[in-house]
Amino acid sequence: MILISTLIPCPLVIVIAILSSSASHTDTATADESFSIIEATVDDIKLAFTQNKVTSRQLVQSYIDRINSLNRTLKGVIEVNPDALSLADNADRERRDNEPVSLSRLHGIPVLVRDIFDTKDKMSTTAGSFALPQGSVVPCDAGVVTKLRNAGGIILGKASLSEWSGFRGYRQPTGWSARGDYGVNPYDSNLTPCGSSSGSAISAAASFATVTIGAETDGSILCPSSLNSVVGIKPTVGLTSRAGVIPISPRQDSVGPICRTVSDAVYVLDTIAGLDNNDTATVPMPKYIPSGGYAQFLKRDGVKGKRLGIVRNPFFNFSSADVRNAFEAHFNKLRQEGATVIDNLQITNVNEILSDANTELTALTAEFKISLNSYLSNLMNSPVRTLADAIDFNNKNPDLEKINQYGQELFERSQATNGIGTKEREAIDKLARQTREGFVKLMETNNLDAVVAGPGGSNFPESQFPRILAIGGLPGITVPAGYTNQNKTPLGIFFGGLNGTEPKLIEIAYAFEQATKARIPPTITSLKYQTY
Repeated sequence: MILISTLIPCPLVIVIAILSSSASHTDTATADESFSIIEATVDDIKLAFTQNKVTSRQLVQSYIDRINSLNRTLKGVIEVNPDALSLADNADRERRDNEPVSLSRLHGIPVLVRDIFDTKDKMSTTAGSFALPQGSVVPCDAGVVTKLRNAGGIILGKASLSEWSGFRGYRQPTGWSARGDYGVNPYDSNLTPCGSSSGSAISAAASFATVTIGAETDGSILCPSSLNSVVGIKPTVGLTSRAGVIPISPRQDSVGPICRTVSDAVYVLDTIAGLDNNDTATVPMPKYIPSGGYAQFLKRDGVKGKRLGIVRNPFFNFSSADVRNAFEAHFNKLRQEGATVIDNLQITNVNEILSDANTELTALTAEFKISLNSYLSNLMNSPVRTLADAIDFNNKNPDLEKINQYGQELFERSQATNGIGTKEREAIDKLARQTREGFVKLMETNNLDAVVAGPGGSNFPESQFPRILAIGGLPGITVPAGYTNQNKTPLGIFFGGLNGTEPKLIEIAYAFEQATKARIPPTITSLKYQTY
């Protein structure tokens, strides 16, 4: 049986947290001059809290000021939460009163979530499109947003994205949406930010928030994280809830953190992973979640004894000697850190997978229509209730939505589907077979802990490794791996594994990060505002 409708609408009876009237709104003092939000980690901020160097209100105000200063250029944030300062005041009160929630690692920490995550507040959830009206009311918070709030995280705002998660038209640029405009890579405005979690990666790189949340169907966490020189974790599908998230495919969609460091990404994963009764895909996942959480795997020697596979063809066939040399150095570093590197491996059916985009698209277009119609039907005051309504809106507003430039062929192809029929079942079965006979076989035959791959996206078309993971719902992590010598294009290194192997991937990624310290913050002031 093929299960498509795995997401259950949230209950109509909703408990709404009311901010305490005792929360202070008078803390206008500035943070200690020795503290800066730029590149600040969760651990940095928690220490600053205990040393009274900064309050959550000061922290939130500093991020808002930075967004106001730089977002006109970068377009990483689509909306700031008008209640963010009030939420910060509440966090400060909870910390003063030593309430139990204040012990949470993310308590008082500002978080940006992508504009596909429902938030039951004054913000909109629009997938970057004007088809979903600003001010439309969602029935409740997305599952991961609930977990973030319960941990004391402050939802600072919504990050921009590729409109409709890049699933509207073939000509649609990555990082563009009608509401959010064109997202800009903070390292070089001539480089793509990739997508579709472009705004989350841009905002993480630019220190618009402490941590951000993205989502992926096929490459949408791993690619933008790599090309914006940040860390992205794409979890095993179902490890994190997709309830209340504007969907593409319940079979492939995954929600994960995008942050500047592996440790911050792991702290977020610890918060958002786990059971959500509104997403049936999460039900079997607790078996994969380690007792004590994921932070215990942040080990400096975590790569020691690991077996890492390298598939050079096609994932390291880079035309640039600069890039090739950088990764040879990384392979040697992994060996020096104690890994056993098995080189020149082959995924036997890799060419079949990478040359056969139509099979994945056949499955995704049918899943998208079913899933999106289900999501839209639960909105409380939107005139757009179906995919057909969204197509109609775009046709009636072609200039607003740039329909003539970017089209909506994927929308139209999805609308032409009629559920999961024989053709769609065959496509889904084929994707599962390709995963079993390809990546899974490679991992099991060679007793690998992870496969290592290089950067992807249009800057590096030679590597399409995220797609190998995507079609099987498999986990992956990308970590900053330096920059090209010629134009300082960010490089990311991918580590991918089998379902539920996040602990191993975290050990490997953290050890690599600590051994290389490759990330350099962007020099954003040198960027010029782009018009298109």
